[in-house]
Amino acid sequence: MPSIPVEPALQLPVLPEHGGTRLDTFLAQQITGFSRARAVDHIALGLVRLYTLQGELAPGKVKPSYLLNKTIEVHIEIQARPTLSADPETMALHILFEDDDLLVVNKPAGLVVHPALGHETGTLVNALLHHAPQVQGLGDEYRPGLVHRIDKDTSGLLVVSKNEVAMQRLAALFARHDLERRYAAISLGNFPQDHMTIRSLHGRHPNDRKKFSGRVSTGKEAVTHVQVQARTPLTSLVICTLETGRSHQIRVHLAERGHPIAGDALYGGQRPHAKTARTAKDVGLLQGITRQALHAYALGFVHPRTGEMLRFCVDWPEDLKEIVTQLYGDAAALPGLDQPVYRGP
Repeated sequence: MPSIPVEPALQLPVLPEHGGTRLDTFLAQQITGFSRARAVDHIALGLVRLYTLQGELAPGKVKPSYLLNKTIEVHIEIQARPTLSADPETMALHILFEDDDLLVVNKPAGLVVHPALGHETGTLVNALLHHAPQVQGLGDEYRPGLVHRIDKDTSGLLVVSKNEVAMQRLAALFARHDLERRYAAISLGNFPQDHMTIRSLHGRHPNDRKKFSGRVSTGKEAVTHVQVQARTPLTSLVICTLETGRSHQIRVHLAERGHPIAGDALYGGQRPHAKTARTAKDVGLLQGITRQALHAYALGFVHPRTGEMLRFCVDWPEDLKEIVTQLYGDAAALPGLDQPVYRGP
């Protein structure tokens, strides 16, 4: 694959009125068409350098949250965004439902949903462009047809639009939170109650660009309804219903309540839980989890053209099914699995 071109460095002086501005915000303000997310990516790749009267600032201090002052000059080498100019890719897709307006896909863990830096090919979008070429040009050029996403290492259900009418109407459903999205997860530790609703603001973590946090002063509202279905001495099997759908929302909400998802390296799910008893059985089974144990198993919404109520469910994927069965026995059965309005093959 050809390398992504890097343009000559831009030199951006920091004026007095920019004093106290975050570095990522400053870049987004000064460069036309540049988002904070792109700024954060460039900073992480070492493409942004800061110079003072004494010389270059140490790379370790160049962070998105760095507060600028008028003695700073910012240099940035702008890397072109990855494109979808490559041919669509032939990949197997597990499609539960498809018509002229949409399709519902069961995404395996490990599959990236859309191209991004470091994942320019081999994504779900590349497969969709081959299977349904008409998605090209719908919505964001890097996420054609997508109205929502799930993380690379989360398995489960996604709906994809195939035309502009479906795209707009599905997007409106998500904006109104007028659909059903249910996830099953193995979390570490025992929740103190069987039912809870977690509400927080949600935004980028102030110190780690890869993470999000609910402990922010500004952000979007995030709401997750949690039901504990079963417990062992070390874990809880939880069903999470999304009222909102922020990036990493369930992972953040459970981790910041002290119950990270098992296998979630980013949010602490690979460390032993300090407040719980340990059994050889639980510890051994948890060591077999190689990704965050989070599965988007139920998705329900009104068809954007016909008005028919659609509901899809998929059982635990193979990499988790045996583990949850050994941990929880019959209680591992996902609620409502046998009652979708439509169930694919």
